Amino acid sequence: MKERSFTKRLTAGLVPAVPYLWLGVFFLVPFLIVLKISLSDPAVAQPPYRPVFEWSDIAGFIGALDVENFELLTQDDLYFRATLSSVRIAGISTLLLLLVGFPIAYGMARAPERHRSLLVALIILPFWTSFLIRIYAWIAILKPEGLLTQALTGLGVISEPIEILNTEWAVYIGIVYAYLPFMVLPLYATLEKMDDTLLEAALDLGSTPWRSFWTITVPLAMPGIIAGSLLCFIPAVGEFVIPDLLGGSETLMIGRQLWSEFFSNRDWPLASAVAILLLIVLVLPIVIYRDVEARRLETRP
Repeated sequence: MKERSFTKRLTAGLVPAVPYLWLGVFFLVPFLIVLKISLSDPAVAQPPYRPVFEWSDIAGFIGALDVENFELLTQDDLYFRATLSSVRIAGISTLLLLLVGFPIAYGMARAPERHRSLLVALIILPFWTSFLIRIYAWIAILKPEGLLTQALTGLGVISEPIEILNTEWAVYIGIVYAYLPFMVLPLYATLEKMDDTLLEAALDLGSTPWRSFWTITVPLAMPGIIAGSLLCFIPAVGEFVIPDLLGGSETLMIGRQLWSEFFSNRDWPLASAVAILLLIVLVLPIVIYRDVEARRLETRP
């Protein structure tokens, strides 16, 4: 009996320890490495920064660290503008994703149950193709002599090529296309559970369909709206591939600056400081969402 009791206690202690161990190995340790590099100085060496950690001289190693890279981020407004531009583009893209994804998710949730599995499969079908290939396909669609221009010219809508590629509009199109499943699936999971009798009762009581939608459907779908928005907004802020391939040289995003500092300038310490800044920007909406959700649960009767 004592051995069984000990085994149960050991198992009960190991279960919650697994996620903490996962976070420690795959988040905390890499974060500390990046933080250490951000406090280092660039060097023409391998690795391209100094100081390098040595057990024999821990005091000297700590004394050589500094915050010059973070001071440079505050002095050069390029990184501030890149951060604001990334947040703006990600915010607008998330709003567009919500406007496009909500009707799709609502239609899927109201479709006959035998068709829902097929509709979900169609939503996740693009994931079966390489992300890079799908974005390259949009270059063929959006370039001046591309498929979009040819189709609109053939229909008589336009007479001259459309200049969409290498603009922010192309970035919005790419982000909405790439991240649409991340918005639709959380919304669908929430809307599928909604009780249809609530809408019927509202209509019986004299409510219009539009008012019933805003007073019943939207509040009940709010968990899916928030979850989908976070799933889209957070990676969109640090997006690099889409703005690099579809956006022009004037499309300023923090992900492109991070890549430029890391690979073009070979300034790993400054690139690591930019990565820390990006992490702070991404953590803020998560913290805000957690506080809002905690208050909502506290006020729930």
